[in-house]
Amino acid sequence: MSWFKRDRPDDKKPKAIDEESKHVKTEGLWQKCDGCRQIVWKKDLAANWNICPKCGHHFRIDAVSRIRMLFDGGDYEVFDAALHSTDPLGFVDSKPYVKRLEAARLETGLRDALVAARGKLGGRQVEICSMEVRFIGGSMGAVVGEKITRAIERSLASRSPLVIVSASGGARMQEGAVSLMQMCKICSALMRLDQARVPFISVLTDPTTGGVTASFAMLGDLNIAEPGALIGFAGPRVIEQTIRQKLPEGFQRSEFLVKHGMLDAVVPRLELKAYIARAFDFFCQQ
Repeated sequence: MSWFKRDRPDDKKPKAIDEESKHVKTEGLWQKCDGCRQIVWKKDLAANWNICPKCGHHFRIDAVSRIRMLFDGGDYEVFDAALHSTDPLGFVDSKPYVKRLEAARLETGLRDALVAARGKLGGRQVEICSMEVRFIGGSMGAVVGEKITRAIERSLASRSPLVIVSASGGARMQEGAVSLMQMCKICSALMRLDQARVPFISVLTDPTTGGVTASFAMLGDLNIAEPGALIGFAGPRVIEQTIRQKLPEGFQRSEFLVKHGMLDAVVPRLELKAYIARAFDFFCQQ
């Protein structure tokens, strides 16, 4: 069987393969669209505010990018950026809550799951709160509740309209009742805003669920959503398992909710700023 073997001179032996050279140079430059399943160049996606240029599918967008998109010239003032969650319950599940907070801060560069800012939208001064879903699922803890409440109080003081952009899995279980209290706290502040006749527009994005949907997200003078956003209290799988029935096509998506009267409008991301500006022009007529 020696004829199956071939002797190589030492200088012709194959060299060790460099593992790094095996990686494709374009790795990480493309992304598959969840809507049309086509491959999209990430630069095209970023240039289009994370909307698929082929089918219009809306990918999620971070809180800071959202605020830059809405304010005129991307110019704004951030409030309460130093506020951060503590660990009132000493909560531990698969890992300590403090470790989750540290990891979320490193990933997002934020101290908690919401950015509150003031600037001009369509030439009008407005307060905008934008939630960050990457920060522990955009969950609402004491800091999120406090920052939204302070934004409402600034709106009351200056009579500036308010926009809250929701992207959340709901109340933050690691803070227990402290988190649930934020629902009442924010809703009572919004009631004062309503009595003062200062307009509030709620923008619901993917996902908006749990205690956020059950409180301030559905209390706007206008409740609008981006296309395809998942909106509801419990998730569709939980509902199906509870009622033991198959849910309708598109259940809990923004288009389904508009059709059934739960939302006022579905507004594409690129039209959102102009839509809000027109709405405030209408609400703020003297």
